[in-house]
This record gives sequence, C-alpha cells and structure tokens, in this order.
Amino acid sequence: MLQIVSMVWGILALLGMIVAFLPCLGSLNWLNIPFSVAGLVVSIVAMAKAPDGGRSGATVGVVCCGVATVLGLIRLVLGGGVL
Repeated sequence: MLQIVSMVWGILALLGMIVAFLPCLGSLNWLNIPFSVAGLVVSIVAMAKAPDGGRSGATVGVVCCGVATVLGLIRLVLGGGVL
C-alpha cells in the first residue's frame, strides 16, 4: 500500500513541477519542493519496507520525487527565486 502512495505522490510532484514551469507560476516551486522532498522520504521508507519483488512503485516514487526536486531547484535558481 505504501508503494502505491509513494508512486502517486511522485506523479503529483511531477505534475506540480510541470505547472511551476509555466511563466509567472515559478513561485509554486516553493510549495512543490517541500512536497516532493516529503514524497522522497515516504518513497525511501516504502522501498525499505517492501519485499524484494514489490519495489517498483517505490522506485517510481523515488525517481519522480527526485526529478521534481532537482528540476524545481534549477528552475528557482534560473528564475531568480534563490539568490
């Protein structure tokens, strides 16, 4: 169950990142980055607790949340949100 939660959380983090890439909406990264970091923590816990064959949802969550965090930070730096 936790693997599904982490996968959905990662997909939502990616969707938030895509919305934050739109012009004039870059400040949404200030909300999306903590959301994706929390999802990354949940995904890592789900991966640690999952049996050997059931880690695919947690892996998707880790990758999606990691991508959303890194690209969101890059967007904030390039947009002047972080000095």
